[in-house]
Order: sequence, then C-alpha cells, then structure tokens
Amino acid sequence: MKNKTIQYQDLGLTDYPLAFDYQTRLFEDLKAIKTKNKYKEIPEQTSNYFLFTEHPHVYTLGKSGKEEHLLLNEQQRQEKGVSFIKTNRGGDITYHGPGQIVGYPIIDLDNFDLEILSYMRKLEEIIIRVLKEYGIKGERSPGETGVWLDTGTPFARKICAMGVKTSRWITMHGFALNVNPDLSFFNGIIPCGIQKKGVTSIEKEIGFIPDLQEIKDRILFHFSEVFQAEFVKAKLF
Repeated sequence: MKNKTIQYQDLGLTDYPLAFDYQTRLFEDLKAIKTKNKYKEIPEQTSNYFLFTEHPHVYTLGKSGKEEHLLLNEQQRQEKGVSFIKTNRGGDITYHGPGQIVGYPIIDLDNFDLEILSYMRKLEEIIIRVLKEYGIKGERSPGETGVWLDTGTPFARKICAMGVKTSRWITMHGFALNVNPDLSFFNGIIPCGIQKKGVTSIEKEIGFIPDLQEIKDRILFHFSEVFQAEFVKAKLF
C-alpha cells in the first residue's frame, strides 16, 4: 500500500543553506531507501515530508540559470543585505525573503502515481486555489512554470515561483509564494530569467497583509485535496 501521509514542519525564518541541508538529508534518505528497494523482495515503504520556511534576503540561481540575470555586484548586495547562492534546483534566478512563504515538499512521486510534469501542475493548482480564496485569479502561463496574474497581457506578473529537483522520483525544493515581501529586491535580478514581466504579491493585489498562518493552513488544505494526502505535524529532526 502506498504511503500518502505527509509529515510537515514549519521551520520559521531559516538561513537558506541550513534549510537546504535539512531538506537534502531527507531527500538523500528517501533516495537510499528507493535504491535498496530494487534488491528487496518486500520493498520498504517511503515517507513523505513537507517543510514551510521563510528565508532572510537571498538570491538563488538554479542549475540551468544564467549568472548574468543577477544585476547586482557583490558590493551592492552587501549594501542591501542580500546574499547570492547557487543551488541544484531547476529554473533560473529568484529572490527569497521575509514575507514570502516557501514550501519544500520532499516526497516520493511513486506514492502518488505522478510524473514530474503532472507534479508541477498540481503544485500550481494548489496555489491557484489558495489565491482564489483571496479574490485573486491565479493562472498558468504557457511555457513558464509558476503562478501568474493577467497572463497574455502587458500586465502579466508572477506571484509564485517554482523550481524543483528530482532523483529516483524523490522531490526537493518547491515553491515561493509572495505574501508581503519587499518587492524592490526583485529589481536586483531578472526574475526566473524572464524579461519585461513583473512580480507581485498578495498584499499588493488585495491592499492588506493577510495572516501568514492562515495562508499556510490553506496551502495544507488544498495540498491534501489535490494530492489526496493526509498531513501530520511532526518534528523531523
């Protein structure tokens, strides 16, 4: 029987390298189980995890990204108090900072009978459903991962960035939903390598700052519906 229970934890404000190391440990543990299962008559059941976090100001560059999409030099970054880190997720460059809900699902896609493309569409669907509860019409943009507003118009703008890594159908990294971050930090990059499109937040769209915990609860609710999963709060390490 496939395991559709997801253990989740809220890490709070966490430096990017620390959160990266944390999810990597979970990711590698699941990969090791999948590798050993190839030689077992009765495979060991794999677990699923989900981490919430916020990060201090940081630009992260995906493995296929272009460093020229970072527009600030080292001195300028120091003046703004923002770091720069190359990471192993897919996608290009993005910004993380306070006021942004970051979600890291570390799950075995085999438990949910999913391939990577359908997994990404489901992540987008979760955010689209959450935004709808705040009167915001989130959309997919053809050929551009994430959740957008007013696609196909001169006012297209991204509200949620996504980038993942998978190996042996285990996932890591995830999504970053702009609730009320300082959007001026996006001026230091070409977000996701996409020029002439804007970035927005829930606060900017509705005119007030919604409760972050309420949004997290709604993310978990819609995640459980979309993935037909059950969340269990746990202290993983």
